[in-house]
Amino acid sequence: MNGKTQSTAYARFISVLCVYILCAILVAGLWPFHAPKNETNWLENKNGLQFGRHGSILSARKFQAAASNEDTSGSLEVWLEPSGLHKKQTILAFDSSEHLGDPFSVVQREDALLIQRYNVDNQGISRTAVFEVPGVFRAQKSVFATITLGRGRTSVYIDGAPALLFPILGASANNLTGRLVLANATTANNSWSGDIFGVAIYQKELTAAQVRQHYESWRVAGKPEITYDEAPVAIYLFNERRGRIVHNQLDVTTDLLLPTHYFVLHPSFLAPAWLRYRYGWPGWSYWQDVLVNIVGFVPVGFLLLNYLSVVRPLKRPVATVIILGLLLSLAIETLQSFLPTRDSDMTDLITNTLGTAVGVILYRCPLVQVGWARVTPYRSDVPAHLQTLVTNGIRHTHKEDAKV
Repeated sequence: MNGKTQSTAYARFISVLCVYILCAILVAGLWPFHAPKNETNWLENKNGLQFGRHGSILSARKFQAAASNEDTSGSLEVWLEPSGLHKKQTILAFDSSEHLGDPFSVVQREDALLIQRYNVDNQGISRTAVFEVPGVFRAQKSVFATITLGRGRTSVYIDGAPALLFPILGASANNLTGRLVLANATTANNSWSGDIFGVAIYQKELTAAQVRQHYESWRVAGKPEITYDEAPVAIYLFNERRGRIVHNQLDVTTDLLLPTHYFVLHPSFLAPAWLRYRYGWPGWSYWQDVLVNIVGFVPVGFLLLNYLSVVRPLKRPVATVIILGLLLSLAIETLQSFLPTRDSDMTDLITNTLGTAVGVILYRCPLVQVGWARVTPYRSDVPAHLQTLVTNGIRHTHKEDAKV
């Protein structure tokens, strides 16, 4: 093979590899390229909805704070059964558009119940608090959780019995307001899988006696026995058994809707990296994602620098390749904001660019150059001193083979 033919073959080889790795990166980052079907199904033999891997529903309109309730205290009852002990999934959340803080949400993390609430202290400073109640969930076992919000405290009851009381600074503020989303977060793909049998919302902080009475009523009659001094605003019995609406027994304007396709109410774009630390130090799965993002973009840096150094030489190939890796990652993160099963995250942008830089460093390493030249024998651009190393290495290999 003469020099010109050798150069052409190598250019074609690198070009094909670049196209291949680009397609692989796009498939990995954007699959399945559309919003999947909303996996919500009515239970056959009892009242309730079953939520699959990608399933969620939301209220038709926003819940409003009561004008007479200055600190907007409230209570929430939810009767559910998780499909398993998952790492972290959002059971329900309220839209945060009513205030500047993070939305009120109830999260399952393995067997623990997490509550995130927004409050304002006595100096008018907005705060977001996260509480954890361990040992609440068991796989395929129903749980009735009641959460009451009051001035200076958050109380949690499990199956009608007090579980924990958390002191807070200040008063509740617009926590149970905005659109309600069940089985997913409001700003990211964090769907919960399992069955939900009932949900009730009140604009008053229920007492321990009322909580116990409601639990017994839900368990026996499938609905709470309420009095209007408890200020109920929503009772969802999930007794429709069919259709695409879960009716609010008290107000049709906040019925729950079952969309045809899975959704995220307010998809985020390049969510800040620190959000991963909201519920404590990230687990092993987070660091696995970081490692995958870095390793996945190493071939991008390696092959693009190869292409722009040999096939289409540029003056500043290193800077160009790193910028191209950044732009490729940014394009993927932008498109992910339109896909409900993917999350647009600043962490991914950083780690993908870092992976591109690692690929650049590897390509410029002499030992890697030698190895690369040996697996691409028709490459003609290897410097003389590296060619010598390659030749000596090949001769040494031949000698060892001859001895055998």
